[in-house]
Amino acid sequence: MTRSSLVRCGRVFTALAAATVLVAGCAGEGSTSATDASDVTTGLVGEQSDGGDPVSGGTLSYATYNAVSSLDPADRQDGGATGGTEMAAIYDVLVRYDTASKEYQPHLAQSLTPNGDNTVWTLKLRDGVAFTDGTVLDAAAVQWSIDHYLEKKGTHTQVWKVTVDKVESPDPSTVVFTLKQPWNEFPIMFTTGPGMIVAPSSMAKGTFTPIGAGPFTVEKFASQNELVLAANPGYWDGKPNLDKLRFPAIVGEQAKLDALHSGGIQAAYLRAADTVHDALEAGDVGYVYTASMGGVQVLNQREGRAASDPRVREAIVKALNPETFNERGEGGFGMPGTDMFQSWSQWHGDVSGSTFDPDTAKKVLAEAKADGYDGKLTYAGLNEPGAQRRALAIQSMLQAVGFTVDIVYNSGINDLVKMMYAKHDFDLGESAFNVLDESPFMRMYGNLASTSASNVLGYQNPEMDALLGKLQSASSDDARRQVLEDIQTLVNETNPMMVLGAGKYFIPWSKNAHGITPSADGVLLFGNAWLTPDSAS
Repeated sequence: MTRSSLVRCGRVFTALAAATVLVAGCAGEGSTSATDASDVTTGLVGEQSDGGDPVSGGTLSYATYNAVSSLDPADRQDGGATGGTEMAAIYDVLVRYDTASKEYQPHLAQSLTPNGDNTVWTLKLRDGVAFTDGTVLDAAAVQWSIDHYLEKKGTHTQVWKVTVDKVESPDPSTVVFTLKQPWNEFPIMFTTGPGMIVAPSSMAKGTFTPIGAGPFTVEKFASQNELVLAANPGYWDGKPNLDKLRFPAIVGEQAKLDALHSGGIQAAYLRAADTVHDALEAGDVGYVYTASMGGVQVLNQREGRAASDPRVREAIVKALNPETFNERGEGGFGMPGTDMFQSWSQWHGDVSGSTFDPDTAKKVLAEAKADGYDGKLTYAGLNEPGAQRRALAIQSMLQAVGFTVDIVYNSGINDLVKMMYAKHDFDLGESAFNVLDESPFMRMYGNLASTSASNVLGYQNPEMDALLGKLQSASSDDARRQVLEDIQTLVNETNPMMVLGAGKYFIPWSKNAHGITPSADGVLLFGNAWLTPDSAS
């Protein structure tokens, strides 16, 4: 498979004509042995034999983090933990992130090229690409799909709107994006929802129909239960090797790992630190990626909530000890720390995060109580063993300084999201900002900008908004790192959330599964995947 160009940090590269770009395509390539897998922050792990020539046939089952409730990527389902892999299988992505070379590579697109100052980006489309209904994937279709994503307020809508000034199509194979200010990380937008191109005909009947140009088509869909996809014989990169790609809903991290080890599934998305540790210790093959601020206690500071009082926020932050949380809630296998960007991250700076200080927590809480605060907090949690342990660890530390914490356990992720992001009916709760090293701005803006719909905190701070603008337009890594230090300083002063640690996630797969290609944010691409005969079904 050839790729015409590679895009990274405002530079354009030309791929070798015969270069093969399967990150995991050659089994074992770039992987590490199980003995040092615990030290890997991003990359392939485990020993896997060469899969030989690709084999046609079989069904690969992947238990993701949370079963999808819709087949529209605009329904906030375009991240690796939230349906992004499923959406990429149906619609493909214009650009993928090569996790080995740390470069953006055109995928469904032929190329993505910036001008000299990264304010104008030109997207060229491949010739002859068609949606599964036979219509052409052209510039008009790309614009329609992006508009659809924005109208439905997809996950990264706010980032897009603050970034893109205008979109033009000088011809059917070209789309030109003019930005409001320079951004050399702009290609990451096309690895996610805006780059998952939905056919205009998907809304022809008034209700959404999943029509894409990806490697698979929808065969069966039971919301939040099971999704079964069949190979698309007309896929632009050739008919997939797999006959089917299946996404069963399995609740519980250990249940997923057990199913993987028993052969019931061939891949699993694991987030819980103790389960990730167990899988790595077992020598499982797969892909590890680490995100900054993977463990965060979000504080709802909207009017009428306890954390609208800055003293309450400070008391919560000073009362929580990441090391204690790690031992009690994550089996001692997490990546604890209050730094927004830990030492493993390229964005780690000289400004440290908050410090554990229960005496100060008791003092400022007492001051708030003297002014009428009753000391009560509602914690938004999940009714799952690991999440329960983490919730109880938080409750214990907060009650030790004088809070009264009522834990509300939700039956599933969708209910928890509704409680926190839609109804805002909570005071604090477990969340993850999952800021990617390849693009810190995207998630930082989504979680902290005053106008962002993803700002679950209700945080409104003009100084933060200004710093986020500087973060996006920073012209060098050093300049970006300095802005992030300023953001850390402001977070220390205003306590909008409590960072408990980074998140290390693991997607193990069967040793007989090959050609699985990681992209940005834990999204996997299966267009070139195959199963060797003894695991095909």
